[in-house]
Amino acid sequence: MNICKSIILPLLSLLLLTACGIGQEGQNDEMSHHIEAKGGRNYGGVFRLNETENIKTLFPPSITDAYSYRVANPIFEGLFTFDQSDISNIKPLLVDHYELSDDRTVYTFHLKQGVFFHDDPCFGGKGRELVAEDVRYCLTQLCTQNLQNKNFAAFKDMILGAKEYYAASANGQKPNQPLEGVNVLNKYTVQVTLQKPNALFMVALARPAAYIYPHEAVEKYGLDVRTHPVGTGPFFLSNIDEDVSVILKKNLHYHRNDQFGNPLPFLDALSMSFIKDKKTELLEFKKGKLDMVYRLPTEYIIEILEEAAQKGMNVPQDYVLQRVPEMISQYLTFRNDQGVFKDINVRKAINFAIDRHRILDFVLNGEGYAPAEHGVTPPVFKNYKINNINGFTLNLDSAQYYLQKAGYNRKNPFPTIKIMLNAEGDRNTFVALEIQKELKDHLNINLELQILPFSQLLEKSFSGDFSLVRTAWLADYPSPENFLWQFYGDHVPDSPNAQSVPNIGRFKDKKYDALFDQAINASSIDEANKYFKKAENYLMTQAPIVPLWYDEGYRLVKTEVENFPNNPMQFRDFSEVYFKPHTDQQISAVQEH
Repeated sequence: MNICKSIILPLLSLLLLTACGIGQEGQNDEMSHHIEAKGGRNYGGVFRLNETENIKTLFPPSITDAYSYRVANPIFEGLFTFDQSDISNIKPLLVDHYELSDDRTVYTFHLKQGVFFHDDPCFGGKGRELVAEDVRYCLTQLCTQNLQNKNFAAFKDMILGAKEYYAASANGQKPNQPLEGVNVLNKYTVQVTLQKPNALFMVALARPAAYIYPHEAVEKYGLDVRTHPVGTGPFFLSNIDEDVSVILKKNLHYHRNDQFGNPLPFLDALSMSFIKDKKTELLEFKKGKLDMVYRLPTEYIIEILEEAAQKGMNVPQDYVLQRVPEMISQYLTFRNDQGVFKDINVRKAINFAIDRHRILDFVLNGEGYAPAEHGVTPPVFKNYKINNINGFTLNLDSAQYYLQKAGYNRKNPFPTIKIMLNAEGDRNTFVALEIQKELKDHLNINLELQILPFSQLLEKSFSGDFSLVRTAWLADYPSPENFLWQFYGDHVPDSPNAQSVPNIGRFKDKKYDALFDQAINASSIDEANKYFKKAENYLMTQAPIVPLWYDEGYRLVKTEVENFPNNPMQFRDFSEVYFKPHTDQQISAVQEH
C-alpha cells in the first residue's frame, strides 16, 4: 500500500500542475487542488517568488553571487547541506555515511545509492544514477584552471594536490596525473585526502561550488551549461527566459522522503520572476501573485511594520513578517593596489567621513541589524563576538586629518571619483546618494554614481575595472572565515589586469595573511576564532573597505506557506515546503486585502 501511494501521489501532482498551469494571475489556483499527505502535510501548488537581479550562471563552479545561488539551490545538491532551521548544523545529503582518519586528513564518503540525475537530453533523455566518479569529476573541475571556474580559491588549500593540478591545467592543458587528493574506491565510495586537517572541509562541501553535476551536461552544452543545469535536486529546470522568469518543476524521481515517509518534494513547481522594482514586487505580493517578498521597498518599511503590529491575534492575517539578523555585510570596496586608494590615509579619511547611523536609520528606515562600526563580520556567530573589533565611526576631525595627511587640501583638491553599484530596487542607489552627499559635505570630495546591471558589475569587479565599488558579502557557510578569506593576499593574481576572485579589492598584507594562516591551521574552532579576531582587528587598521551596515532579513510570506523558516544565511530548502489549504476566513481576508 505504501509503495503504491508513493507512486500515485507524485503522478497526481504532475497532472494537477499540467492542468492548472504555472504563474497565473491572482490567487494561487493550485491551492484548491491539495492532496493530503501524512503528518498533516499537503501535495500541490506552485510557489511564486521574485529576484530583483538576474542570474549570472547556474553552473556550480561559476556561481559567485547570491541571486544565482538561490535559483540553483533547488536544482543541485552537494555531499552535505545546511539545516534550514539551524544553519550551523551540517547534514549529509548525497552521502549515506562517512569515515574520518585518526589524523583528520582522509575522508571516506559512501554515497547514497539510488540517486538519479534529472532526465535530460545529455543522457539521451533518461537521467542516470549518481556514482563516485561524478564526485571526483566535480572536485577535479574545481581544481582546474578555466574561465568557468571561479571558486578554486575556496578549495586550493584544502584538497591534496589542488595547487599542482591547477598549475598543470593552465592554458587548457590536461594534466598527466589525476588530482592526487581524490580517489574512487568503488562505484559508490570516494576518498578525499586533505593537505592538512581542516574543520571547515565538510562545510565547504555544502557550498554551491561543490554541487554535484554530470560530465555529460558539460560535454553536451559547453559554455551554455550556465543555463542548462542538471542536478539531483528536488526540482529541475523546466523553462528559462533570461531576465524574465525561471520555472522549476517537481523532480518525480527525487530520492528523499520526509520524517513521515512522504516522498519529497510537496510543491509542484517554483515560479521565479525577475521584477527589478521593489515597489512593483510588493504590489504583486499584495495582489496575491507572489508567495514571498525578500527585502522591502525602503519607503514602505515603516508602513508594513505598523500594519503588522496592528494585526491582533483574532484578526485573520494574509502574510507573516519574518525578521532575522543575516550573515550579510554591506560595504564599499577600494581598489587597494593602485590609484588614489592605494594610500591608506585616503581610505581612513573616507571611513571616518561616513555616518553609518544616518544611513541605517534615515536612508534604510531601519531595514538593517546594526551600523557596521566594527569589522566586516556581522554579529551573528555565537562563538565570535565582534564588540572588541575596532572599526570606524563618524569623526570629522579624523576624516579631515587623514585627507590632509594624504596631501589633499584646497590647493590640491581630491579628484572626482566614481562609485560602481547595482540598483537592487532603489536601495543601493539611495545609500550611494547619501554617501555622495556626506563626502561632499564632510571632505569636499565629489562622487559620481555609475549604476550597472549586476552581471556587468561582477565582471568589472573581478577584473579590477573600478576604484570604488558597492559590495555585499553573503556567507555561503556559517563561519567568520567566510568573510575574512576574501582579503587573503594569495588570492590576488600577479597581473593587475587578471581577474581577482574573491579578493576584488586586491588587498595584500603579509601580517594579515600570517594571522589568517594561523586561524586556518588551528586545532579547534575556538582557537581559529581567536586568530580570526586578531586578523580582523588588524584588517580594519588597514581600511581596505568601508563597512556600512550589518543586514537584517525582512521577509513577507503568505500565511498558507508551511515549513519555510527564515535563517541568517537566506538558505532556502524548498524540498519540504508545502501549502496548507485556505480556510473560508483566510480566503475572505485575502480578498478584502
